[in-house]
Amino acid sequence: MVVERIEAIPLDKKTAMKYAEQIAQRNIGQNIDSITYLGGGSFGRAFGIDFADGKKIVIKFLRANDMMDKEIHDLKLLAENCPVKIPRVLFAQKANDEIPVDCYAMDRIEGKNVLMSFSTFFKSKRKRKKFADEVTTALHQIHCNKNDKFGDTLSPSFDNWLDCYKPFAQAVLDKAEEMYREKTMSKKVITVMRAAWAKFDIIFSEKVEEACLIHGDLNIANIMVTKDLQISGFIDPLNSTYADKEYDLFQFDNLAGKRFYLRETYTRKYGSSKYCDVKCAFYGLWNEVYCYIKTGALVNLIMNPLIKNMRKRLAEL
Repeated sequence: MVVERIEAIPLDKKTAMKYAEQIAQRNIGQNIDSITYLGGGSFGRAFGIDFADGKKIVIKFLRANDMMDKEIHDLKLLAENCPVKIPRVLFAQKANDEIPVDCYAMDRIEGKNVLMSFSTFFKSKRKRKKFADEVTTALHQIHCNKNDKFGDTLSPSFDNWLDCYKPFAQAVLDKAEEMYREKTMSKKVITVMRAAWAKFDIIFSEKVEEACLIHGDLNIANIMVTKDLQISGFIDPLNSTYADKEYDLFQFDNLAGKRFYLRETYTRKYGSSKYCDVKCAFYGLWNEVYCYIKTGALVNLIMNPLIKNMRKRLAEL
């Protein structure tokens, strides 16, 4: 992964909605009942399209170049290896003179994501643990898909995990140091990153034996549920990789995920490495700094707990 700022292709919500309507009518050929903006991060905008005949799809616009082939490939790969529904890609369209951004359409998953389903946070402990059991069973099934090499799903090429991950981690740290000198990275972030990097050889002293397929972004914002915490699908994989399977686990703690016992349940059922806790702290912090570098958006609601957790885990070494 290239560690640098990516400039998003300009696309306001109103224009994107007009594009979504054009694309949906052209490719589906049915009368549209409604179009709803579903949201989007730094580089995406997604719209739900409801047709008069009851069909429902999602059209996602990608506001950065060279994202679409990777996303479509990973959705298909994950769908082949997951017992929980992953959105099926219906069609795709490259940027052109009429619509200057890549986009693709996929099945719409029922329900809401857990983060936006506020009532799920107050379900009984028994129901939340049952939910955790079902989520982790499905994620483990994804992890059971293995490769001889580590690396990006499109072209895994590394014989061991650290050959794949350490250069990326070094590049993130180097860029963070540059941003600190430019006063765009805070002292508290760079200080804990330096402390963690000094312990890198200890944190990653256990060899990762298997290159496992990972989702890459399975937090509660990307787990869809219907009523009563019934899982309806996993969405929005990000940089899916053949990796250390524990690289998938730090996301379980983000965005109030601890409320649902997700990482705790996974490690109880499937085991963990000796340094799993501190590895997940490292993975989580480095991932968030990478996202800040790439997008220019700092989310303190996520960053601050990651800094606190990294300090705690380093103190335990």
